[in-house]
Amino acid sequence: MSKVRIAVLISGGGTNLQSIIDAVDSGELDLQIACVVSNRKEAFGLKRAENAGIPAYYVGKGNYPEDQERETALLNLLEKKKIDLIVLAGYLNILPSSVIGAYKDRIINIHPSLIPRHCGKGFYGMKVHESVISSGDAVTGVTIHYVDEGVDTGKVIERVEIPVFESDMAESLSKRVLVIEHELLVRVLKDLIENFGGRYES
Repeated sequence: MSKVRIAVLISGGGTNLQSIIDAVDSGELDLQIACVVSNRKEAFGLKRAENAGIPAYYVGKGNYPEDQERETALLNLLEKKKIDLIVLAGYLNILPSSVIGAYKDRIINIHPSLIPRHCGKGFYGMKVHESVISSGDAVTGVTIHYVDEGVDTGKVIERVEIPVFESDMAESLSKRVLVIEHELLVRVLKDLIENFGGRYES
């Protein structure tokens, strides 16, 4: 059986991408990262991909100013790379409905809170952790879910809870959550690909 081919979509530093790269390199994950795509040209995650020998692409307003142009470019790229599964790893952009439709139940997203808490439009990055702190929640965590046409509304695959300490600030909480993100993403991908199977020859 051919390896599952994934596309990792990013917008920033790409630490979750790095956790996937490391797991593939160590043999923990038996999949192929067919490409990395960023909607931000300066995203360091693109450099991580290049350093690992993974094809990296910028698809954003700078090279595709019109919405329809970007949508078509992204769809064409995913098709060209024969993608089985799309992983949103800190991708701060809403996927167009055409992509969601073409990859129904084959797009996953990682979110740094316990959905349905602190999620939806406007909840990303440090804003999530600031919301957790200001709400006085005793626990937070990480959620991985399928992507549908809503924002953080798709079916939950797995969640992991961690405590919120009285001494926590958004920054310290973010660091502890990020460790769990890396671990959970690799574990969920491992489970998914065991029952998935690639559709294309590697």
